[in-house]
Amino acid sequence: MSSSDIFIGETIGTAVLILLGGGVCAAVTLKRSKAQNAGWTAITFGWGFAVLTGAYLAGGVSGAHLNPAVTIGLAIKGGTEWSDVPLYLGSQLLGAMIGAVLVWLTYYGQFRAHLTDPEVVGAHTGEEGMVDKAAAPKAGPVLGIFSTGPEIRHAVQNMVTEIIATVVLVLAILTQGLNDDGNGLGTLGALVTALVVVGIGLSLGGPTGYAINPVRDLGPRIVHALLPLPNKGGSDWGYAWIPVAGPLIGGAIAGGLYNVAFA
Repeated sequence: MSSSDIFIGETIGTAVLILLGGGVCAAVTLKRSKAQNAGWTAITFGWGFAVLTGAYLAGGVSGAHLNPAVTIGLAIKGGTEWSDVPLYLGSQLLGAMIGAVLVWLTYYGQFRAHLTDPEVVGAHTGEEGMVDKAAAPKAGPVLGIFSTGPEIRHAVQNMVTEIIATVVLVLAILTQGLNDDGNGLGTLGALVTALVVVGIGLSLGGPTGYAINPVRDLGPRIVHALLPLPNKGGSDWGYAWIPVAGPLIGGAIAGGLYNVAFA
């Protein structure tokens, strides 16, 4: 496949993935949203459908990696040329940022209503109603729409959780439903992978929010830091390396396990 195919497929597919995945987080989180407080099950199925849609859109163009951990796993397996890896990763990051911006545009009014509500921002404001940066938490009140965060902040546990969850995801992709050139998801593979993502969210997502995809976390976190959101608080950069490093390590382990146990 050509470089333009990789760029177009991965950028559009990842943008749709983040639009729908971040969109369900916004729908459940934000005030004046009809789905507010719909809960964790809605989020896990929303992300599963997001993966399914992105994979269907990009599968015939770029193979629908949509995730650097998947790209690394496929490269170790031998289905993706290492020379193509930087283009895959750069396109995925760009797509993730575009998707996050689209979530903001879609829920623009809800973001403003949520972030100007005294009940939401009261704990983060000073006497004059401005954000008290010294007292603001590491994670702002809407950061969870854009990126993940741990329920218990323990670097080793958080890293191990992300590695384990990503190994499950990437190994499932490597062992089923690949298209003819072994470089991405076929139609059946997209459906199975979407169901695997739902399963990971329900079973393994509780500790960290299951990034399992470096650009799914990093791209929207960058957008959160840049967007003109009132009272948005911090972007928690101190944690940001874990949902990047953990999935990359997990993808590499999955690729190695495939070569040892399934090749």
